[in-house]
Amino acid sequence: MSSNLTSNLDNTIENNSENIVDIYSEYQAVIGLEVHAQLLTKSKAFCGCSTTYGLSPNSNTCPVCLGLPGALPVLNVNLVEFITKMGLATHCQIRETSTFSRKNYFYQDLPKGYQISQYSDPICFEGFINIENDDFSLKRIGIERIHMEEDTGKSNHDLDIDTLVDLNRAGVPLIEIVSKPDIRSAAEAYKYLTQIKQILMYLGINNGNMEEGALRCDANVSVMKKGADKFGTRNEVKNLNSFRNVEKAIEFEIKRQIDFIENGGIIKQETRMWDGNKNITKSMRSKEMAHDYRYFQEPDMVPVIVNKTWIDKIQTEIPEMPLDRKLRFVDYYSIPHYDANILVDEKELADYYELTCSLLGTKTDKTYKLVSNWIMTEALRIKSEKNVNFSDVNINPKIFSELVDLLNDGIISSAIAKEVFPESYSTGKLPSVLVEEKGLKQVSDVGLIDKLVCEIIQNNPDNVEKFKAGRTNLFGFFVGQVMKQTAGKANPQMVSDKVQEYLDKA
Repeated sequence: MSSNLTSNLDNTIENNSENIVDIYSEYQAVIGLEVHAQLLTKSKAFCGCSTTYGLSPNSNTCPVCLGLPGALPVLNVNLVEFITKMGLATHCQIRETSTFSRKNYFYQDLPKGYQISQYSDPICFEGFINIENDDFSLKRIGIERIHMEEDTGKSNHDLDIDTLVDLNRAGVPLIEIVSKPDIRSAAEAYKYLTQIKQILMYLGINNGNMEEGALRCDANVSVMKKGADKFGTRNEVKNLNSFRNVEKAIEFEIKRQIDFIENGGIIKQETRMWDGNKNITKSMRSKEMAHDYRYFQEPDMVPVIVNKTWIDKIQTEIPEMPLDRKLRFVDYYSIPHYDANILVDEKELADYYELTCSLLGTKTDKTYKLVSNWIMTEALRIKSEKNVNFSDVNINPKIFSELVDLLNDGIISSAIAKEVFPESYSTGKLPSVLVEEKGLKQVSDVGLIDKLVCEIIQNNPDNVEKFKAGRTNLFGFFVGQVMKQTAGKANPQMVSDKVQEYLDKA
């Protein structure tokens, strides 16, 4: 296959003729993801250097992470604890005895000339997570292995002077989560990554920040004819710095491979790079095989041994996982899937929702939904404006529970609730106190509302005739006039019912 064909196929996928759409439907994508997650330990994997992000280049280094002769690694026990948590949360088997290996390759940001990793006996293996399909059914994605390793340094290529190396990141503890090739579309890949990120954050072992490199993903993509019993040759795609880029890169790569095959090409195993500016993948190099890294057991590290008692103790520290919690929210609180998806996105947000619901005076499907509405609109608006995690929003849950109770009991209207909330949030005064102080209780006096509606109808005969002639939008005019005369305190449902009654008689 000529290089011209390869170049043309890489850059003209989106210009295919319409009949290629039918060709795409004859193929099945097979996708596996490798997710690298930096762990939130205070020190590095094999030395005492800080893992703090953003410090001056090469300031968080020592002889161990610089790879100086004679410096010996010492395992950070938190690395083992955190990976065990991840393994248990993803239904993995935990290997009681595992070892480290040297992964040998040469690059300027790898000062030792090898990376300490796990190869033949990873501590976590044969697990799975579920993702939710668009119809809310579940699909299981297998996890081949989760293993421990150290991060490399960082090469800065975008400076005019030259490539510079910052070794602050060298030795930061990583876990690599390797899925089985069970993913069949870019959309499923996106859902899988979302679940992995949420699990890591629920466990408190990763911050989910792809921009800082705390979470990174490589995608292995191949295609085969539907009904075939053998997978196609896979290409690995790197440089994926967001979940959306992962999705777009996989979509492009699937089309590229199909187009290449249909034009007579043979897919060869290689590593490709995603170009986010052009939205294409580019060839980087031929894909390394395991033997290229010359793995052998790390001679400076003893085997890692974890016993059942220790594993059982960690199991008790595993919280309810996000998808399980989402499904429980839908079932127990009877809120829509959409609401539940948003509420479980952060553990602190889900905790806050449940705490607020527990404070309600009246616990019904209606009040649970009202709590969801208030949190999704007001609390998340404040979170977005401040650009912080939800835990930093600091809204007393009693504020929302009281607002919902006051609404549910007909003491205040929605308009009054929206007026009360900002002051309650800024001053810390509870809504019940502000409503009492400002005399904001809803007017539900049937006699008074009847009198006001009657006067409005009598004083606006022209509008009454227009309403009867088909100008039904004037209904809101009559309701609005009553609300105006009561400073928004009249019970809006009672007003609407009474307006309808008088207009029917007119």
